[in-house]
Amino acid sequence: MEASSSRGRSGSAGGKRRRGNGGGGGSGSTAQALNDDTLRSVFSRLDDHFDLARCSAVCSSWNRIIDTAHLMRDLYYKRNRQARSSGSNISVRSYFKELALDEHASSFSRGPAEVYHWIGHPNRATICRMKSGSILTGVGDKILRLWSAESCKYINEYSVPNAKVLVDFDFDENKIVGLTSSQLCIWRRSEPRSIFQSRGASFNHGLCMSYADPEVVIGCEDGRGFVYDMYSRSCSSIFRLHSSPLTCLTITDDQLIAAGSTFGNVAIADQASGQKLGVLKSAFAPTVIRCLSFSTSGQLMFAGSSAGYAHCWDLRTLRPLWEKRVSPNVIYSTHHLPGDTATLAVGGIDGVLRLICQRTGEIIRSFIVDAGCPVASSSRQQVEKKSVRQVAPDARLDNIPTRLRPQITCLSVGMKKIVTTHGENYIRVWKFRPKSS
Repeated sequence: MEASSSRGRSGSAGGKRRRGNGGGGGSGSTAQALNDDTLRSVFSRLDDHFDLARCSAVCSSWNRIIDTAHLMRDLYYKRNRQARSSGSNISVRSYFKELALDEHASSFSRGPAEVYHWIGHPNRATICRMKSGSILTGVGDKILRLWSAESCKYINEYSVPNAKVLVDFDFDENKIVGLTSSQLCIWRRSEPRSIFQSRGASFNHGLCMSYADPEVVIGCEDGRGFVYDMYSRSCSSIFRLHSSPLTCLTITDDQLIAAGSTFGNVAIADQASGQKLGVLKSAFAPTVIRCLSFSTSGQLMFAGSSAGYAHCWDLRTLRPLWEKRVSPNVIYSTHHLPGDTATLAVGGIDGVLRLICQRTGEIIRSFIVDAGCPVASSSRQQVEKKSVRQVAPDARLDNIPTRLRPQITCLSVGMKKIVTTHGENYIRVWKFRPKSS
C-alpha cells in the first residue's frame, strides 16, 4: 500500500510539473516549456538586434523577459563600450534608428525584391503617399483610398466633395489635406466625409500643395504661392515665387518653401514672410522641374525634371552638387525615406524604378516587373505577388515591352518599401528584404 501510495503521489507531482511548464499537451518540448531564466539565458546569446527584436515581438511573455532583463541595452553597450559611462537613452534610441536605416539602405542597394499588385480604384490613380505604415492613393476619380502598407488591405476611403477632382493631396496620422484647382479640403482619418472646405475663390488654378501644421502652401498657375491657415480657415498671405506656373512644392524643416517651375529652376522663400531667399538653378535649363524632395539630414534638395535629369542642390550654398541624366525621358517623382542619406528613388515615363546614390547621383539599381513570374493572389482581395527583374545599366529600354514598364506617375518611399501609381486603376508596393534573409 505504501508503495502504491508513493507511486500515486509521484505520478500526480509529475503531472503537475508537466502542466506547469505549459508544454503543449505535457510534452515539455516547446519553447513555452522553458522557464524565464532559461529563456533569458537563450536571448542573451543573440548577437543581433533585429533577431532580438523579432523574439520580442513573438508574445508578451518574451517581450517582458527581454525588456526587464535590459537585453537590448546590454547588446548596445556590448557594441558601443564608450557609451556605457554616459548611460544615455538618447544614444540607444539613435543607435537603433541608425540600425534600421542601415538595413533599409542595404535592402535597397543589395537585397531581393518583390511586387504586390492590386486593383485599387474604379478608374485610375496617379498620386500616392506613404507614411507610418499607411498608403493613400487617388486623383483620377472622386475618391481617396487608404491602405495598409504591410498587408495591402483596404482601410478606408474619402469622397471628394461637389464632384470636384483633386490635383494634389497629403496626409498624416490624424487628417488628410487635399487640393482641387480652386478649393482646399480636409478630412479626418476616421471619417469618410470632408470636415472642411475653403470658402470663396481665394486662389484659382491650384496645381500643387505642401503643408506643415498649421499652414498649407498652394502653388498656382500664375506663379504665386498662397499660404492658407487650416485653423483660422483663411488665406494668411500671398507671394510671388515664379513668373511661370508652379509645378511642385515642398516645405523644409526650417520653414523654407521650395517651388519648382516650368523654367527649370527652384525658388527658395521664407514661409513666414514670403521673402525670396534665392534660386536653385540647373545647368540644363530650360527644363521643367516636375518633383522635389528635401533631405532633412544633409540640407539637400533633390529634383526630377522633364529632360530625365535628377538634380541635387546644397541649400546652404544654393549650388548644385550634381546633375545626372538617369532616364531618357520625363521624371515624374523622386522620394526617399526621411533620415536616409544613401538612396533616392526615381520614377517616370519610361516605367523603370531606379534607386540612385544621394551623394553622387549614380544609379545603384534599376527594376521592372518580371514577365514570366508566377502569380499568387489572396482570396478576399486580389493582391498579386510578382517577382522583379533588375535592368542592366546599358540595357536598351526599347527592347523591353511597355506592358512590363508602365509609366510611374508617382512614388513614395517607406521602410524597405516603395509604393507606385501608374495612371491606371492598380497600385504596386515594391518590398525589399536584406540580402541575408
